[in-house]
Amino acid sequence: QVLLEESGGDSVQAGGSLRLSCVASRSTYSTNCMAWFRQAPGKEREEIAVIDLDGSFGPYGRTTYAESVKGRFTISKDAAKNTLYLQMNSLKTADSGTYYCAASAPREEYGCPAYLGENAWEYWGKGTLVTISS
Repeated sequence: QVLLEESGGDSVQAGGSLRLSCVASRSTYSTNCMAWFRQAPGKEREEIAVIDLDGSFGPYGRTTYAESVKGRFTISKDAAKNTLYLQMNSLKTADSGTYYCAASAPREEYGCPAYLGENAWEYWGKGTLVTISS
């Protein structure tokens, strides 16, 4: 079973920065695709960023971002430490929510399941809370 554990959530002021981490254990299946999602109270879980860990992402390239965070957030990984990161800059109150790390094996047809929604991802962490205040 794949285990994912997020950390780094905090309460910060708008305009500030925060870095989230996700430590992954891949014990059964290949999970070369990883992603960050977030969910605000009463809203659906939203895909924020996706990264292909081995360069076989497919037609979307190595990374994808939601339009609302493009230019402000950066997804990255440290393969040696099995750790995924999300660097968040110029934070807004709309960025508040619980952030989740997700992982999945790539699909033969199109690679990582970017833009397919939360049900396309096999493994999930329990989340870390981010609160942005004015």
